[in-house]
Amino acid sequence: MSNEWIAVLLLALAGFLVGGVYSMWKTAKAFAILLGVAAVLAVGGAVVWLSG
Repeated sequence: MSNEWIAVLLLALAGFLVGGVYSMWKTAKAFAILLGVAAVLAVGGAVVWLSG
């Protein structure tokens, strides 16, 4: 698997997590914040993966 595919998968995971944040914000804000942190980490990992 090439470097670009792993970064694309990390960005897709981040998008999935952001969708979870959006859908859970009204009912479970603490879990939504946790999902948001995970999304930020996934985006950061993708950026680092592409730059490295």
